[in-house]
Amino acid sequence: MSMLRLHKKLASSVLCCGKKKVSLDPSETNEMANANSCQQIWKLIIWKPVAVHSQAPCRKNTLVHRKARHVGIGKWKGTANAMLKVTWMRRVRILRWLLRRYRESKKIDGHAYHSLDLKVNGNVFKNKWNTWILMEHFHKLKADKAHKKLLADQAKACRLKSMETRKRREERLQARKEEIIKTLSEEEEIKQ
Repeated sequence: MSMLRLHKKLASSVLCCGKKKVSLDPSETNEMANANSCQQIWKLIIWKPVAVHSQAPCRKNTLVHRKARHVGIGKWKGTANAMLKVTWMRRVRILRWLLRRYRESKKIDGHAYHSLDLKVNGNVFKNKWNTWILMEHFHKLKADKAHKKLLADQAKACRLKSMETRKRREERLQARKEEIIKTLSEEEEIKQ
């Protein structure tokens, strides 16, 4: 048997393949024992067919995985952190889709979208519910901003009004002064 093992090794070197791929003719055991060269071994080799590596099951499994079957925690391979990246990617894609929808429906402007997108990327929000809470906060900020703008406009109007009243007062005082000076000059002329 050891001799046949050596012959199998010799045959695999002749065929440039592994020993599993080589099959020697069992009916020619006497000739195999006597064979000691590559030419003699070549005649005794039986070619095994190439094993079929079908892609059909792989394709079927891929279609099933796309429907999110067989992808639960029991099927995880790799560390917990590696799998958490997958869950993080799913969450981030959902949140970014939500932000895009808010921007397209004009609920938020481009600046707000950019700041919220950076926060999503920085793992501030855990799920869609957190973004809704944030949207409430954002609407409050927007309302505060509008209120501050209203107050600023009112203050500006008040300042303009006070400036106008001050200007009118100064004009009145100037007119009074001129009138007083005029009356005094007339009185002096009368005296002389």
